[in-house]
Order: sequence, then C-alpha cells, then structure tokens
Amino acid sequence: MSKESMLKNNLGRVEESIVEACNRAGRRREDVTLIAVSKTKPVEVLKEAYDLGVRVFGENKVQELLDKYEALPKDVEWHMIGHLQTNKVKYLIGKVEMIHSVDSLRLAQAIEKESAKKDCVTKILIEVNVAEEESKFGIRVDEVESFLERLAEFKHVQVCGLMTIAPFVENSEENREIFKNLHKLSVDIMGKNIDNRNVDVLSMGMTNDYGVAIEEGATMVRVGTGIFGFRNYF
Repeated sequence: MSKESMLKNNLGRVEESIVEACNRAGRRREDVTLIAVSKTKPVEVLKEAYDLGVRVFGENKVQELLDKYEALPKDVEWHMIGHLQTNKVKYLIGKVEMIHSVDSLRLAQAIEKESAKKDCVTKILIEVNVAEEESKFGIRVDEVESFLERLAEFKHVQVCGLMTIAPFVENSEENREIFKNLHKLSVDIMGKNIDNRNVDVLSMGMTNDYGVAIEEGATMVRVGTGIFGFRNYF
C-alpha cells in the first residue's frame, strides 16, 4: 500500500470514529474540529494530507511550524499545541490560528505584547493539568479562574477555552474522568462573569482516547499517530 493510500485509509478511519463518538454523545459532527498533529512529519506528507482535504494542522515546535507554514498553502490553519517559550512567541503571532498551551502569566503577557506590536488579537487556550502529573505543563484546576481574571484586561489576547493533555493509557476509559472534569470546569467558568473569557473550546483527546474525549465534550481533538502513523524523529 502506498503512503498516500495509507494516509487516506487512516483519515477515513479517524473520521468514522469521530462521527460514531458524536452519535453516541448526541452531538453534531461539525461541532468537533480534527487537528492533524503533524509534528516530525515531512512537508511532503503534509501536502498529501492537504490534498486529501486536511486544513487544520497542529505543531509542537515553533521552528517546525514556521518552516511548514512557508511551504504549505495559506488556507491552512495552524495550531501551536506544544510547550511555548516566551522568547519564541514573536515568531508565531499572525501566523497561528490558536495557541493551545498557555500555562503562565508570563507567557500570556508575552503574547499580549507581541500581538499589540502587530495590532492583532491572538486566540489562546489555557492549558490545565487536570491529572496533576508532575511531568506535564499546565496550571492547576483550582488556579484557572484567578488566572482568567488576570487576563481579563488584555486587549490583544482572546481566551477561547481550555486544553489538557491526559495521561497516556491503553484503556481510554481511564481518562474519561479527566475529560469530564475539564468540561465541568468550563461550565463553571462560563457561569461566572469574567471579562474577556469564553471557554467553550475544549481541546482534549489524542489518538488513544479522542472518542471518549468527544463523548465528554471535546470541541477539538489532536490526532497524530492515528492519521500519520508513528513519528519520524530527525
């Protein structure tokens, strides 16, 4: 089987799984955005995915995103999903649709500053460490509300929702409670009057557990291996 037909088959399977999860949850397919996580994959593979209709890609590293941004058509929507250092923010502003991994006030301030320079508004998600894993980035659940209040006065940052990275598990059911808790957090926040906050975007679920994440309210799922196969390491 050629790489292109493998990619087509994988995309078909992922799409089918998303539809099935939406049906189980009584949700509409158009309410869930599939982000094709293309980290470590060469441009040629991304172009094949583009030719198969993929328009939303997620990258972990700034330089890799920038290289691919230049190489792919301009109707591609880029999402920065990896940990972001403040000194790299300036390279992304104006090029990404959304930054998923905002996990500190310092980073949010850098995004505000660089967005103000370019006179644009950058969409962000707050990364929440729901599982409280020491190895993961993200702020604690009980810190999210006060963090959002700190961002309320920012004029060039638009908070759109929350993101979490659940533990890697063989059985996706093990992560259901994590997704449920992030959804509950978003509902709680939406019930309060915090300026410049709209947390209806929930970026949660990856190749191993996106079906469960959709059942629990994910509006964005980040699927890499399920689409592209295992990573290529340079």
